Amino acid sequence: MTETLAPPADRIRVRDVDLEVVRQGTGRTLLFLHGFHPLAPDARFLELLSRRATILAPSHPGFGTSSRPADFETLYDLVHLYRELIDGLGDDKITLVGASFGGWLAAEIAAACSHRLDRLVLIDALGLKLGDRETPDILDIFNTHPDTVRRRSWHDPDHEAPDFDAMSDDALTRHARDWDALSLYGWEPYMYNPRLKRWLGRIALPTLVLWGAADGVVTPDYGRRYAGFIPGARFALVDRAGHHPERERPDALADHILDFLGH
Repeated sequence: MTETLAPPADRIRVRDVDLEVVRQGTGRTLLFLHGFHPLAPDARFLELLSRRATILAPSHPGFGTSSRPADFETLYDLVHLYRELIDGLGDDKITLVGASFGGWLAAEIAAACSHRLDRLVLIDALGLKLGDRETPDILDIFNTHPDTVRRRSWHDPDHEAPDFDAMSDDALTRHARDWDALSLYGWEPYMYNPRLKRWLGRIALPTLVLWGAADGVVTPDYGRRYAGFIPGARFALVDRAGHHPERERPDALADHILDFLGH
């Protein structure tokens, strides 16, 4: 294991992968795995969680300014990377929180190594195929008109969706890099693992599944069924939130999580 937590404070190196990371707070370690895009260092959601935990929020390889080796291109490269990171943290157990694509990662990690975790939180997680071949369980964000993706991703897209016209060139470049990496990891099969459903029953730790009530990327019904595969998992909706409650309703989402961590 070669993971080191060396300066500068906003980087972590795991083997040959150099990860951009937000690190703040004190107390138990909470590893947050982001969805389609990393959260900003000053994101309110991370700040709220950091009041009760040490937050570690890396950008996945290929996202943000994190490096991605040329042969690093599957979901399971990510799963093994984060398992190694967890093993190198020194904590007996950590809390794992994943949103959207990061929720899929978190579910895979928890199914493989629950013994390294004390609690699991999944937020609008991807990763499962629940319907038949003709049923689109997960909105195809790459091949659907951007206006439709925008409308189905947010409770209030006019106020919450990103305004690309207002973004700086650097922000647009980061956004495009994130999108390229997401398509690399999630293209085929599209955003799910056909075997994951079988192994979710191995998750033997307290689990909370949270879902934006207005999510049109993966619906609340998908979320309820997802929770049903995890023994003892609790399910709750976040009102007035779509697929990104960590951005739309950070206070409400953090309240759910902090209450869960307190029990």
